[in-house]
Amino acid sequence: MDITAYMKDLGHKARAASRAVARAGTRDKNAALAAIGAELASAHDTILAANARDVEYGRSSGLDAAMLDRLSLSERQFDGMLEGLRQVIELPDPVGAITDLVYRPTGIQVGKMRVPLGVIGIIYESRPNVTLEAASLCIKAGNATILRGGSEAIHCNQAIAACIQRGLEKSGLPRDVVQVVETTDRSAVSALITMPEFVDVIVPRGGKGLIERISGEARVPVIYHLDGNCHVYIDTEADLAKAVPVAINAKTHRYGVCNAMETLLVDAPIAQAALTALAPIYREIGVELRGCERTRAIIEATAASEDDWYEEYLAPVLAIKIVDGLDEAIAHINKYGSHHTDAIITENFSKARRFLNEVDSSSVMVNASTRFADGFEYGLGAEIGISTNKIHARGPVGLEGLTSQKWVVLGNGHVRS
Repeated sequence: MDITAYMKDLGHKARAASRAVARAGTRDKNAALAAIGAELASAHDTILAANARDVEYGRSSGLDAAMLDRLSLSERQFDGMLEGLRQVIELPDPVGAITDLVYRPTGIQVGKMRVPLGVIGIIYESRPNVTLEAASLCIKAGNATILRGGSEAIHCNQAIAACIQRGLEKSGLPRDVVQVVETTDRSAVSALITMPEFVDVIVPRGGKGLIERISGEARVPVIYHLDGNCHVYIDTEADLAKAVPVAINAKTHRYGVCNAMETLLVDAPIAQAALTALAPIYREIGVELRGCERTRAIIEATAASEDDWYEEYLAPVLAIKIVDGLDEAIAHINKYGSHHTDAIITENFSKARRFLNEVDSSSVMVNASTRFADGFEYGLGAEIGISTNKIHARGPVGLEGLTSQKWVVLGNGHVRS
């Protein structure tokens, strides 16, 4: 296969389809999403069988536990995909909305209108649910998309994509609104990220190596996050009845996800009580603890190195550091963190406000698990990814993050004097 020619053909089709979906009204886009949902529901057994095939191949190929976790599509996750799709249908359509409309002294009105981005290239590893989440959000926001999933999820991705394209055709929208790259050749990624004439934005979802490669080679703007080194800080004024379940959930709810806690920070005056309550629970669950010297004076843990403070484990491993107050906690997070999601547990309103103001992350939380940093939980219906960029979109990227704005001017024969 001539990969360059193949990818350019996808690009031509996507550009043409983007114009058609950009013209579609909210009713037409919602009808397409509903038709896709019906196709998915009827293909339930086929999709799960394809996923089981991918998981079995991945296991025999030696994929690690974190990758297998992301690859697996359970009954609950399948139902979650459909629920996310239904939520996207119910969400307000941002396209065409005019805001900030004001009269100028000249008599013209000036405002901003939400418009689709155009063609979005999405490159992702493992998670087959991304195929539907990305497609549904792109459709609702009036964009065409080219999806390039990982080779480890090829069968499930193709099964989901077939349902999406059947739903588009039945609703009257071009099937090329959503295209899945059918080759697993890595050069397809290089082609996709260097086609600015066809692709307007790239969204990579995967490991740090993938993100670094794409951000380094892309000739198309990229919305990305490199990793998810998330923190929970237990303040001396925390309620341990809240702190313990939050710290357990943030780490152990799922390991192989970017919003799992990787470092626990504990204020020195509460460290004895907090760590002696938490350590037995972590040990029972099977979490390896790596601690600073003061931590190891209280609980059994291996010595944490400097590298541990930077690490995104995606595994049952937790780094623990005792700090002297809020200033040190914030400084540690801003130095070692990945600007993804960080939380404080405290009953002190002023400290909570300072944490919200000063922690430089895309999601900052008070008395809640970092696992809530998710488009579904934020009410976005689904997300196309979580961005740690500061320009264009930050945090979970939903419908609004898949649109841009243009200036609009309304006049009545006005001329500039």
